Amino acid sequence: MVVDQDNFLKEDPACQIAWGAVSKSESRWPASLAVLFGILVTMWLPEKYEFGPGWLMPALELAILVPLTVAAPRRVAHEGPIKQVLAITMIAIISFANLASLILLIYTLLYNGKSITGTELIFSAVKVWITNVIVFALWYWEIDRGGPDQRTHLGHSAPDFLFPQMSTPGTARADWTPAFIDYLYLAFTNATAFSPTDAMPLTPLAKTLMLGQSVVSLVTVTIVAARAVNILG
Repeated sequence: MVVDQDNFLKEDPACQIAWGAVSKSESRWPASLAVLFGILVTMWLPEKYEFGPGWLMPALELAILVPLTVAAPRRVAHEGPIKQVLAITMIAIISFANLASLILLIYTLLYNGKSITGTELIFSAVKVWITNVIVFALWYWEIDRGGPDQRTHLGHSAPDFLFPQMSTPGTARADWTPAFIDYLYLAFTNATAFSPTDAMPLTPLAKTLMLGQSVVSLVTVTIVAARAVNILG
């Protein structure tokens, strides 16, 4: 039996919640502030653990973030592919820079460990872990149901994440939809528990991203932070 998805969602509010209600215009500022915080945290990291000069990655991130935030302070319908491509490019740059920092940190720990102090190692691990939370919150926010633009349309893609408000009608308003803070909380809990807590990944892409975040978090905590505690002890 063929079902008209648009009419089905309009006629059944409970199904609309489960599928993911249509998003309203959403401010970009929470995500932009998270990126700025991540850039500030990067300043804690010694330059030897960064890819290229210390100013390179923050400069590339700001070169995209500032014009994007000024030109499109809100995520609205028909935003256009260019803005989304720029946003994804910025997230990819942050992801690459953080992964490179972790690899350089582990390399130094394995092959020149005596030169690292416990304090330096702790601060570096904290930086990598915090950036890991921020960058995956951005990924989750950007990909869920086709992205912030697609979420404003009734015929948006199937949800990548199932939030409790979507699976349990009555716990939220019928028009509830996740905002950036929900994806930030999802990224934080996944980084601390190494597994989903309240929101479940539904698609292969969502599961792959959560797997990648858990691996980075696990390596950062078990190898880098544990070694720092040993040194300090």
